[in-house]
Amino acid sequence: MNARPAPEILFRPARDEDRPFLFRVYGSSRAEELAPLPWTEEQKQAFLAQQFHAQDHHYRTYYVGAEFLIVSVDGRDAGRLYLHRTSDDILVMDIALLPWEQRRGVGTSILSNLVAEADRSGRTMSLHVEPHNPALRLYKRLGFRIEESVGVYLRLGRPAGGAVSD
Repeated sequence: MNARPAPEILFRPARDEDRPFLFRVYGSSRAEELAPLPWTEEQKQAFLAQQFHAQDHHYRTYYVGAEFLIVSVDGRDAGRLYLHRTSDDILVMDIALLPWEQRRGVGTSILSNLVAEADRSGRTMSLHVEPHNPALRLYKRLGFRIEESVGVYLRLGRPAGGAVSD
């Protein structure tokens, strides 16, 4: 059996010059949602730019001290990971990978390491996800449970020290 070697996953703080890349990652995460709309490409890009800037402003305003990280896979920029760590919780504000970097175990590896960190430090974990996002299955496997429905998102939580059974 020829198993692929595990990809090398590294992180670095996002810088101002990374904004075009971060916008590209953001846009790729919304592509399926926007595909059926009868908008021109220019209208879609304008909408995405407005949403990207609003999201960025919200995160930076309400999550002071958050980490805004570029995910590097095998030496190339592949996605973004935004975290807000407090003394009792690790909030995954956003995790997104470019489409061609998905389904290679990268997200699973990142989240598994965060779960291990939370367990070691006795912290809960939390995140928001759309109900139809395929990543919901991964989150459930890692012990996250739906805590509530908030608008178009589900708020998921994982207790400190490990998952609880259903």
